[in-house]
Amino acid sequence: MHTFTPQIILITLLSLVVLTNALSRVSRIPSVFLLLITSYGVSVAFPNEITEDLRRYFDTMIIFCIPIIFMGDALHLKFEDLRRYGMDIFYLAVVSVAISIAVGASLHHFDIFPELGLGAYVALFAINMATDAVSVQSILSRFEGIEHKIKVLIEGESLGNDATAVIAYFFVGIPWMMNGTMSAGEVFAVSLKVFILSIAIGLTVGYLFYLWMKILEEKRNEFFSFVIEAYSVYLIAEHFHLSGILSLITAIVSTKALIDIDLKRSAEGIYREGRFSFGLRRSKFLDISATTEERMEYIYEMAKEFGYIAAVIIFFMLAEVVDPHLLIKYWREIVIMFLATTVIRALSMAKFAFIGDRTEAIKPVGKEGWFILTFSGMKGALSIILVHMLPQELPYRELFEAVTVGTVILSIFVYGSVLWFYFAFRPIGTDRV
Repeated sequence: MHTFTPQIILITLLSLVVLTNALSRVSRIPSVFLLLITSYGVSVAFPNEITEDLRRYFDTMIIFCIPIIFMGDALHLKFEDLRRYGMDIFYLAVVSVAISIAVGASLHHFDIFPELGLGAYVALFAINMATDAVSVQSILSRFEGIEHKIKVLIEGESLGNDATAVIAYFFVGIPWMMNGTMSAGEVFAVSLKVFILSIAIGLTVGYLFYLWMKILEEKRNEFFSFVIEAYSVYLIAEHFHLSGILSLITAIVSTKALIDIDLKRSAEGIYREGRFSFGLRRSKFLDISATTEERMEYIYEMAKEFGYIAAVIIFFMLAEVVDPHLLIKYWREIVIMFLATTVIRALSMAKFAFIGDRTEAIKPVGKEGWFILTFSGMKGALSIILVHMLPQELPYRELFEAVTVGTVILSIFVYGSVLWFYFAFRPIGTDRV
């Protein structure tokens, strides 16, 4: 007997894309809100047709989508922006997240979650500090007047933030939980090792794919090469028990940065376009521009569309794991986690603004920048997949799942509503640089 579940799921997902986009344009309601609401409605209305298969392959489908989403986000970062705001992004994506997780873990002394040990606090706050670029972009993309630097910081932070949170979760939080103890020296050594080796793999693969791009001339092949790069570097890093996400981000960003340099030199007449031949000398090969502005525009557009479809799948999957009974059971813990992460993020962003006023390397963002950065800390797909990777034998796995799902939902609707109302009722002109 044939099963039509794959076709039903495909029709459902594409229908959600069309429906939420249309409703969002008419109502001005952010599409991420509509996606969550309609996805949950479909899962409740048609549980037998969809729910069982989706839950069975939940982790597989999410992991399949993650590289596509991170690839699209990484492609948006330009070399000039990285050069100009590199220290700002590093602070937000690495230093700020590490401090935030440490502050969250220090709440262990107040017995907010009495049944959890210190290692479990690290893991829980690492999960709930991972931000989601798709949710933020679905809201901010509808409004003009957002300072260019803030957009760059949001994009850069959402990428680096996730990589830092994953390292804290997999290489510190979980081992600490399972072993019962971990010294400060071990935390530093493990984190530094994973950080350096993951970046090294990303830089190596990124440079190799940059050279490979010089051989290609067709925009479709170039786009699929980025897709191959994203999945390949992710698998390589994970194979060596490193951070696949950090390696992926590093690879795509480095390839894109080298291409940006090529395009700049081409515009200045230093590099040239031309066919590659294996008879060319190495120096001439390196003088060939990897691609063109026109082909990169195509790549941006395709990456955006693929990423959006992957995001729809993830939000549809998110609706499938919402258990109202668990959310009610752990409502107190959910509210505590949401408030704690919100306050910690607000203080972290305030510290960023404080440093910016007094340091040349980190430039100030102002009150509005602090406000936007604070409420752009929505959680999403990565938090959900991380909590589902917890060991099955963990006694408080149910608590982790309920708190994380509840915090994700609250952050999307509360943070999203704050940003939505702020920009909807306070138009601030056109985009600034």
